[in-house]
Amino acid sequence: MSLQNPAESRARSDDKTPRVAIVTGGSRGIGREAVNRLAADGFAVVVGFAGNRDLAEAAVKDVTAAGGRALAVQADVADEQAVAELFATAESEYGGVDVVVHAAGRMHLAPIADLDLAVLDAVHRTNIRGTFVVAQQAARKVRNGGAVITFSTSVVGLAFPGYAAYSASKGAVEALTLIFAREMRGRDITVNAVAPGPTATDLFLDGKDEETIARLAAQPPLERLGTPADIAEVVAFLASPAGHWVNGQVIRANGGII
Repeated sequence: MSLQNPAESRARSDDKTPRVAIVTGGSRGIGREAVNRLAADGFAVVVGFAGNRDLAEAAVKDVTAAGGRALAVQADVADEQAVAELFATAESEYGGVDVVVHAAGRMHLAPIADLDLAVLDAVHRTNIRGTFVVAQQAARKVRNGGAVITFSTSVVGLAFPGYAAYSASKGAVEALTLIFAREMRGRDITVNAVAPGPTATDLFLDGKDEETIARLAAQPPLERLGTPADIAEVVAFLASPAGHWVNGQVIRANGGII
């Protein structure tokens, strides 16, 4: 057994070679805020997006306008060839991959009795298979000393009606994440999941009336919805040398909802 000096980890951020992050789902919501936050910390960022190139290019423009480095790459996270190309682009353009933030996801709300099974398959393809495919590439490509951050949801514990398909998929993400952290033994790579509570993103707000939004916003002791910036701060911590002793955890960033 060897003990690593924490200063060695901190030194990574002082290296002249820039650290490189891939952010899937980086064109909007929490993913886009994570792109901005990591770029502000000096990362070169590859913005992974599924279909909306205009939003992805706008995210890149925000980063470059602030003096950072970023590029957009289209990839269906459940397509292993597309994800391999995403990682290969990060390597060819920036020299490697240090951090992976897997924020891409799909949500559909319906009672179990009413859910179209084709929708269930689509949710699980993106959320479970997509996480697995991204984790495979991360295991092969992330440089020692790096970090992998997946996304779950606090609904796994809160068990809100109507969230069965989404919550089940994210429960699988949590299981995968904890096993992945242990499989990275000896690599000095951390693997954690962030599990937001109700957060004011398009994905969360879509289809909800004002009364429902107000009720959910009142649940945390902090009495508000989370913001993408709140969650991006957690991501930035986990991606930084300061967060490197946090490993194999599910962090419920939800303002204190029990």
